[in-house]
Amino acid sequence: MRPLDGITIVTLEHAIAAPFCTRQLAELGARVIKVERPGTGDFARSYDERVRGLASHFVWVNRSKESMTLDLKHPDAKDILAGLMAEADVFVQNLAPGAASRLGLSYEVLNQKHPRLIVCDISGYGADGPYRDKKAYDLLIQSESGFLSVTGTPEQPAKAGCSIVDIAAGMYAYTSILAALIQRGKTGEGSHIDVSMLESMVEWMGFPMYYAFDGAAPPERCGASHAAIAPYGPFAAGDGTTVMLGIQNGREWALFCDRVLLQPELRDDVRFASVSARSRNRQELETLIVKALQDLTGDQVIERLDSANIANARVNDMHQVWQHGQLRARNRWTDIDTPVGKIPALLPPGTSNAYTPRMDAVPALGQQTDAILRSLGYGDDAITELHTDGVV
Repeated sequence: MRPLDGITIVTLEHAIAAPFCTRQLAELGARVIKVERPGTGDFARSYDERVRGLASHFVWVNRSKESMTLDLKHPDAKDILAGLMAEADVFVQNLAPGAASRLGLSYEVLNQKHPRLIVCDISGYGADGPYRDKKAYDLLIQSESGFLSVTGTPEQPAKAGCSIVDIAAGMYAYTSILAALIQRGKTGEGSHIDVSMLESMVEWMGFPMYYAFDGAAPPERCGASHAAIAPYGPFAAGDGTTVMLGIQNGREWALFCDRVLLQPELRDDVRFASVSARSRNRQELETLIVKALQDLTGDQVIERLDSANIANARVNDMHQVWQHGQLRARNRWTDIDTPVGKIPALLPPGTSNAYTPRMDAVPALGQQTDAILRSLGYGDDAITELHTDGVV
């Protein structure tokens, strides 16, 4: 038995934030009915064709769901939506600002009919405030939240290489829904969850914000290095390999000098005697490290770092991650079905000995439409008519 077996979630979702949330709920056993626009569906379906013709974003966040097509603007869609909501435990949406309310799907309206229903609205800036109606994309919130101001090089800011804001919002929606289900189990009542992409990302900016507290200078952009800790970041070995390493305290610094750099005299050098001193003198320090590593291969550098118990990592590309030895050793890969055949998928983080996560297929557009309509009481003739009229 999975934790959310018997829970039904209806979602009007697109792109990443809401789909990432609901995919994780599905992995815990929830039935997730994804309502999509007839003909085109979730616009993330057409972002690219990198997975044997399917979109990489869509494949990532939409497994284990049922896809139902429904033209929400068609008059006959209202009764179908009402039937879905009557069976739902949770309703999730990340439509354009105000769209759910115009469809009669605000929490205030739904709560009157379905007091046990949990409603989760995911938006760029939240349900009120002067930015309420602004459109929001991942990059735009990276900018508004200050993320871009501390990420990149001194010369140029850089966005995150993955949808970090959508992931943050999706995670807060996911955990908030789990909390709401626990609360409903105690009170018997549903609730309203308002998740803002901006607030999700600003929460993740806690360190740089407090670093710049009370008018202090904010962290400088320093590429893959750390703004306040050194050495911490990428260093080139003699064979051109880049090795990431991090020194966070005096004990590690002494081991690094003795067993990696083979220069024990640096341990007590006043330029590098503390974390803040090493950070102030990072250019001199980095020059010394690169010189010490120039006659070593990347493997030799990592061997020295491991022997000294110094944190380190290889800078892997995506092909190397697919083949990562640690993931393989822990059997973290499985196969899932898609409309174009089986593909590998990573098992959810957070392995439990109490249940097996659900890893079902990525649905084709509208694949379960007819089955869902039958479950709502529609007969074959009525379903044919709904297709003919363009309702589904």
